[in-house]
Amino acid sequence: MTTSPDRQRSGSEPGRTARAAGPGRPARRDRHGRGLRGRLVPATVPLARTKAEIFDDLVLDTVESLERRYAKELAGVEFAVEDVPPDLNVYDSDVLEDGEVPLARLLPGRPGRQELPPRIVLYRRPLEFRAMDREDLADLVHDVIIEQVANLLGMDPDELS
Repeated sequence: MTTSPDRQRSGSEPGRTARAAGPGRPARRDRHGRGLRGRLVPATVPLARTKAEIFDDLVLDTVESLERRYAKELAGVEFAVEDVPPDLNVYDSDVLEDGEVPLARLLPGRPGRQELPPRIVLYRRPLEFRAMDREDLADLVHDVIIEQVANLLGMDPDELS
């Protein structure tokens, strides 16, 4: 039996070529050799944005409009987004709830040695679950932020909107 010079036989499998996966040759990524293909949609198309990125933009839009009007009062306030609320048995009065599910939380901050700025945390998944579409979600995010900022500043939410 003769073999061609460009085809080498593996010791235990006759008829198969030996594949070396070393530093000079990349290993196969899956059984068909295709591996990951890349993005399905170009980054410039709106479909390329994730739900989390869209939600962050909704929060930023509301926060920026509030900061234009109340820059002095909101100078040290931090706004944050978390996917889900922490698993606690009892929530404090600083949590905005819908039934038993927290939607947002106001952490008033602590002056003193370890000074912490006031912080408003929105929980993305519970808010998305309550919205019917993107416009409804934008309205809901706006209302929740307005209510939390009003609580922080000691104002009526109708005065802020």
